[in-house]
Amino acid sequence: MTAPVEFKNLKLLLAAVLVGLTACTSTTVDEFRQGETGIESHESVVILGRRQASDYETRSEFVECVGDRMARGDDALSVVPEQEFIDAMFPWFEPRTAPLRTRDLEQLMAEDVVANKMNEFGIRYIVWVDGQTETTDRAGSISCTIGPGGGGCFGFGTWEDDANFDARVWDVGSLTNVGTINADASGQSYLPALVVPIPLIARVEANACNRLATQLKQFVNGS
Repeated sequence: MTAPVEFKNLKLLLAAVLVGLTACTSTTVDEFRQGETGIESHESVVILGRRQASDYETRSEFVECVGDRMARGDDALSVVPEQEFIDAMFPWFEPRTAPLRTRDLEQLMAEDVVANKMNEFGIRYIVWVDGQTETTDRAGSISCTIGPGGGGCFGFGTWEDDANFDARVWDVGSLTNVGTINADASGQSYLPALVVPIPLIARVEANACNRLATQLKQFVNGS
């Protein structure tokens, strides 16, 4: 009868630990406006990830997340999928050839095939998303064992995630950079393990996506 009592005590201890721990996230959004914005119902936006950096590249999943959020809810926008746009514009928006400045875009728009494709998509704004999520301050350890009476994991781990993303908004009509929005989300995650590991994950990238998309939608609509 000792084993069931001990297991029950372990479950109670685990419950107490989970009550005391909450993976929380703090998010800040900064906006720098350089020009007037607004969009008509027949115009579209394309969200593109910067991938020229040698040490990291903006994840396509995050870019897709921002685009999906901007295309839903109040004041939803028409968003052209990133890969569809890049394929149609090949090779001008591949990582090695994509315009880095608005004057590079101006040169591209002088090409009839580029200008015609932009018109076909109805692109009014190009949003360049640049950033990544970093994990730091790992601490603790977890060990797992298997024996004749069963197995289990014991220990405790924690780490901090920081998601930092910039979005630069280019107005294709005026060929200017009309503003920049920065979203920074940080949070502490925990992994307590008493028999079974139960992760408490801070959803920093999801929060950064939601806040960035909301701010971008307001920015493009001219709010």
